[in-house]
Amino acid sequence: MTDAPSHDEAHAGALGTRLNWLRAAVLGANDGVVSTAGLVVGVAGATDDRATLLTAGLAGLLAGSMSMAVGEYVSVSTQRDSEKAALAQEKRELREQPDAELDELTDLLAARGLSRDVAREAAEQLTERDALRAHARVELGIDPDELTNPWHAAGASFLAFTVGALLPLLAIVLPPAPLRLPVTVLSVLAALTLTGWSSARLGDAPVRPAVLRVVGGGALAMAVTYGAGSLLGAAGV
Repeated sequence: MTDAPSHDEAHAGALGTRLNWLRAAVLGANDGVVSTAGLVVGVAGATDDRATLLTAGLAGLLAGSMSMAVGEYVSVSTQRDSEKAALAQEKRELREQPDAELDELTDLLAARGLSRDVAREAAEQLTERDALRAHARVELGIDPDELTNPWHAAGASFLAFTVGALLPLLAIVLPPAPLRLPVTVLSVLAALTLTGWSSARLGDAPVRPAVLRVVGGGALAMAVTYGAGSLLGAAGV
C-alpha cells in the first residue's frame, strides 16, 4: 500500500514561495543597510552636523525604498501579465484543439516518469476535472489561483528596504558626535553579517563565503563614500 503524501510534501510549492519571499526580504533589507550606510557615512566624512546627517539619511531612505518598490512593482507586473497571457493562450488552445492538448498533457506526464497508459488515464482525469488548471500547472508551471501580486511585491520591498535603512540612519544620528562613525560602522557590519548568514541559509549555500562577500562589499562602500566625503569636506565643498 502506497503511503499518503506527507503534510510537508503536499505543501512543498507553498513552502518554496514563502522561501522566495523571505529571501527577497533579506536581500531588500541588505540593500537598505548598504546604500543608506554608504550615504550617511559619506556625509559624515564631510560634516558631523546631526541635522545634515538626518536629512541625508531620510532622503536616502525614502528615495531607496520608493525606488525598490516601483522597480519591484514594474517587474512583477510584467511577470503577471506574461502569466495571464500564457493562461489565455492555453485556454484558447484547449477550446480549439482539445485532442492535441490532451495528447500534449499525456506526453508531459509520461516525461515525468509515468507509464504511457497511466499518463493517459491521469491526463484524461485531470482534463475532465479542470483542463486549464491541469495544463497551467503541468505545462506552464503556473498556479492560476496564486498569480504573482505586484502590490504585495512592492510593499514587501518597500518595507524590507526601510527596515534595513533605519539601522544606519539611527546609528549615525543618535550617538554623540565622537561615537557616530564607529557605532554606525560596527552596527552595519553586524547587520550585514546577519543578512549574509540568512541569505546563505535560505539558499542552502556555504555561509562563510556569503558573509565575507556581503560584509566586504558593505565595508568597501562605506570606505569609498567616507573617503569621498572627507575629500569634499577638506576642500570646503
